Amino acid sequence: MKRVEVLEERVAHLMRGVEDLSDVVAAQALEVDRLTRLVGMLAEREADREATGDPASPNVRPPHW
Repeated sequence: MKRVEVLEERVAHLMRGVEDLSDVVAAQALEVDRLTRLVGMLAEREADREATGDPASPNVRPPHW
């Protein structure tokens, strides 16, 4: 193989790797956004429970402590 062909092949493999990594990062960004919204909703729900004094979620140590 000529040197140029070898370099072209390496570049093609590197470009494919970069594209694959970019896809993974994009998917992870979507998942992070989803989880951030979920944590926000859960924090809001817990704040509402604390504000209303909901007995379903007391801040008491479990008996085994």
